[in-house]
Amino acid sequence: MSPTSEETAAARSQGYVFALVAYGSWGVVPLFWKLMAKMGALEILAHRVLWSLVFLAITLFVQRRVGAVWQALRQPKTMRLLVVSSALIALNWGVFIWAVMVGRLVDASLGYFINPLANVALGVLLLKERLRRLQWIGVGLGALGLAVMFFSRGNGLVVPLSLATTFALYGLCRKIAPVDSFVGLFIETLVCAPFAIGYIAIHESRGLGVFGNVQVGLMVLAMLAGPITAVPLASFAAAARRLPLSTLGFFQYLAPTLQFLTAVLVFGEHVDHGRLG
Repeated sequence: MSPTSEETAAARSQGYVFALVAYGSWGVVPLFWKLMAKMGALEILAHRVLWSLVFLAITLFVQRRVGAVWQALRQPKTMRLLVVSSALIALNWGVFIWAVMVGRLVDASLGYFINPLANVALGVLLLKERLRRLQWIGVGLGALGLAVMFFSRGNGLVVPLSLATTFALYGLCRKIAPVDSFVGLFIETLVCAPFAIGYIAIHESRGLGVFGNVQVGLMVLAMLAGPITAVPLASFAAAARRLPLSTLGFFQYLAPTLQFLTAVLVFGEHVDHGRLG
């Protein structure tokens, strides 16, 4: 085996590990957001952005990689991709948190069941990736299931489709952006930070925030949102750069399966026939 082949095999192996960490974490993270139910979805989102930025800044400083951040900031093409990806991931986070808060985690999990199809479609159509026959069969069955859901639920697919499309496009941006996973995520949260800080400041000035009311438990949870967000997402970005997008799509069934089980067995959400379609 040539050195190039060895490096490729090693990269793929690392990609598998990163993918398992990312999707396994996302599968159980609704349990964490539910602990913050006293906060509104927008406040949770704002703290998620802020404390992810803080955690990543500390991590990059300790690793002495601040120079990599400056290098990425000076590359217009990279920055354009990261600005787009920051908007996509912020929208994705917001919709998901809202879904957990209002008891629609089953709908959210359906979005991530759909997402692999979107990943495969983008990989084949835009990146010219090739699928094996068995993969095509899987895609066909998934598309058939999506069609059944669409005709049975109609407008009920707004949440699933929003999550699926935003995250698939985010994965595409991160795959083609020539930037390290932690550096890229730091810049994404940096782009979103002014909006997050502004929202938190206004919320606190009105006496509605967790810090102004000295709610210690929620304060700790808000700060933990940083590493809980950053580590899986950075793992996903690392996996996206090491694996074909179509391969990554098949890993993603782990997260929605865990989310679905959490919604039904832990949160007690109802599942109708349209959802199972």
